[in-house]
Amino acid sequence: MNAPLRRAGVVIIALFGLLFINLNYIQAYKADSYRTNEHNARVLYSEYERERGRILLPDGTIVAESKATSDNLKYLRSYPLGAAYAQIIGYRSVNGGAAGVERSQNDFLSGNAAALFGDRFKEMFTGSRTPGGSVVVTLSKAAQQTAYTQLMNNKAGAKSGAAVALDPRTGAILAMVSIPSYDPNTQTVHDTTAADTAYKELESNKLQPLFNRAISGTYPPGSTMKVIISAAALATGTYTPQTLIPAGESYTPVQGGGFTIHNAEEEICPGAQATLIQALTESCNTGFAQLGVTLGGDKVTEMARGFGFENDELTIDGTGNLVIRVAASQVGDLSNGNGADDPNKVAQSSIGQLNVRETPLQDAMVAAAVANGGQLMKPYVVQRQLAPDLTVAHETDAKELGRPISGQVAADLQTMMISVVANGTGRKAQIPGFQVGGKTGTAQNATDKGDHGWFIGFAMKDGKPICAVAVFLEEAGKGGSGEAARISGEIMKSIIAEKGLK
Repeated sequence: MNAPLRRAGVVIIALFGLLFINLNYIQAYKADSYRTNEHNARVLYSEYERERGRILLPDGTIVAESKATSDNLKYLRSYPLGAAYAQIIGYRSVNGGAAGVERSQNDFLSGNAAALFGDRFKEMFTGSRTPGGSVVVTLSKAAQQTAYTQLMNNKAGAKSGAAVALDPRTGAILAMVSIPSYDPNTQTVHDTTAADTAYKELESNKLQPLFNRAISGTYPPGSTMKVIISAAALATGTYTPQTLIPAGESYTPVQGGGFTIHNAEEEICPGAQATLIQALTESCNTGFAQLGVTLGGDKVTEMARGFGFENDELTIDGTGNLVIRVAASQVGDLSNGNGADDPNKVAQSSIGQLNVRETPLQDAMVAAAVANGGQLMKPYVVQRQLAPDLTVAHETDAKELGRPISGQVAADLQTMMISVVANGTGRKAQIPGFQVGGKTGTAQNATDKGDHGWFIGFAMKDGKPICAVAVFLEEAGKGGSGEAARISGEIMKSIIAEKGLK
C-alpha cells in the first residue's frame, strides 16, 4: 500500500475512533441531560401518553393532577389550588417549560425515574401504561393559604413580598408564598399559542409574577440582622442579655467621616447605654452599630455564614440540572481595602443595611435555628415519593446544616426575641398561650421608594419549637414591619390550629 493510501486509512480510522468515542460519550454521559432537557419535544410529548403523577399535601389534598382529555394529548395538567401554590409547585407546560417542584421532580412524576423501572418493565407484558409516581410535599394547607391571603391583602399596600414558614426541628417548609403570583393553569393548556402568549404576558409584567422572591430574591434585611449581631456577641462569652452596651441618640463610626447613624425614633435608647436585651427589644440602631464595630467584621461575617449566608450550594429539592436553587445571602465586604475593618461599613451592615442582602428563606432559617436550640436544619419541600401502587419509593430525612450557636446562646436569644414580641416592636405577632419571639426590620430602599418591611420569628410551647417564619413586604413604607409581624402571627396561628395545639 502506498504512503498516501496509508495516510488516508489512518485518518479514516482516527475519524471513526473519534465518532465512536463521541457516541459513547453521548450515550453514557449526556443521555440523561438530553432526556431531562425541558425543551426536548419528543420526550415531552411522549409524557402525555402516560398519566402524570399527582402532587399532594400531607393531608392528601391534591395540588397538581392530570386529567384525561379527548384531544391528541391524552392528559391535561391541572392545578386546583391555583396561584396560592404556583411559586413553589410550579407548572409543566406543553411548550416544554417547567418550574418549581414540577421541574425538580419531573422524572418521578412522568414515570421515567430509575425508582419506577419495575413499573415500566411490567408494561412490556401487560401492555398498559401505569401512571407516573406521585409526590407529597411538606406544605401545610392552612399555613400556605393563610400566607397567600394575608400577603395579597396586606394592610401596608405592598404589591410584592414573600412569606416562609419552617418546622425548626426538621427544616420542612410549611409555607412558601411569593406575590404577585400567577395561575399555573394558563401554562398547561394544550393550545401552544395560547400557552406561549400567557407566558410572555407574565414574563413582561414589571412586577415579575414568575419570580419566587422567597428563595431567589435577596434584599437588605434591616434590623432582623440584629439577631445575628446579638448571636455573635453572646457567642464570645463576654456578653449576656443584661450586658450594657453603648447606645445613644446618634453614632458616628469615623469622626469627621461624614456619616452618622440615628435611631428610627428619638425615644429609642436615648441614654448612653442600654442592655443587650433592651437594645434588641427597642431595635436600637446606635447600639447595634457600635456593637458590630466592637465585635469586628470577621466575627459578624463568621456568624452570618454559620447561619447559612454565602452558601452558593443550598437547594430545597432536586438533583443535577433540575434543582430548586436558593440564592446566596450576602454580608458584603466590610474592609477598607487594606484588610482592616471599615467602621462605616461594619456599622451599617450590623443594622442590615449597605451591602447586606438576604432571602426570606434565609431569614426564616435564622429564626428556626434560634428556636431549635442552635441547630440549623436544611430546608426541604418534598416529603416523600409514592410509586403508582402508593408504596413509598423515597422519604426525605432531616439533615443538619450546622450549629452556628450553642444551646445557651440560643436560649438567651429566645429570651431576647420573646421580649421583642412581648414588650417591643413585634407586639402584633403575639399569640396567647404560646411563647412567640421575633424581630422586626425596616430596610431603607431607594430614596424615591418605600422602605421594606420585615419580621422573623418563632412560636414555642413549653420550650419546644412549633414553627419559624419570615415575612417580607417589598417597598411597604411606614408601618411595613408591624404589618409583617401581624401577618407572621396569623401564619403561626394557622399552624398551631392545624396541629391542634392549645
